[in-house]
Amino acid sequence: MQLLRRSWQISWGDTGFKKKMIAGSITLVLIFLTFPSFFRYIEKRDGAVLNDWILACLPAIDVSIPIMIGIWGVLLLFVIRATGRPRMFLTFVTAYILLCVSRCLTIYLVPLSPPVNMIALTDPLTSVFYGGQSISKDLFYSGHTSLLALVYFCSVKKPDRLLAGICTVLVGILLLVQHVHYTTDVVFAPLFAWMAHTLANKWVDL
Repeated sequence: MQLLRRSWQISWGDTGFKKKMIAGSITLVLIFLTFPSFFRYIEKRDGAVLNDWILACLPAIDVSIPIMIGIWGVLLLFVIRATGRPRMFLTFVTAYILLCVSRCLTIYLVPLSPPVNMIALTDPLTSVFYGGQSISKDLFYSGHTSLLALVYFCSVKKPDRLLAGICTVLVGILLLVQHVHYTTDVVFAPLFAWMAHTLANKWVDL
């Protein structure tokens, strides 16, 4: 505990770190506040239904529970690790902001309707950020897959990276099994996570 407190005291003594942490926290709160209105608008739009041959081969099955266990288990472990590494924490916050912004942009630019036979994902924690709404058109790209991929890129310890990598793949597959996303939504998610992490690293190092 003393080592943890000391690492944050040293980082907080760095004016650059402090400003970036405060700015990132405020930005993240503002993003969460705008989410309900944005997704309410998205849900009212008409969108294309893609001809996804991979989904056509998969029977729709509700696998919400293993998806949530994988996501929140990995995220909880990462938060525990990141609390002892201020720079890693700041990098994640910054990269997550970039993910949120880029995802809103891609969802806006690529209007899609849910896949055929989609089974709504049961995620009470995420629905809080959506204002308690049932959202089905937040498709390109997958937020859950990109979040796990971001944890993979931000993690330092090899076992943590291995776990995050495995969960990213498994959750991506399960999202397809549940027909929550199109294949393209899942496949492109790690790419956006990598770009967000790369830009965040450069920002933190300035």
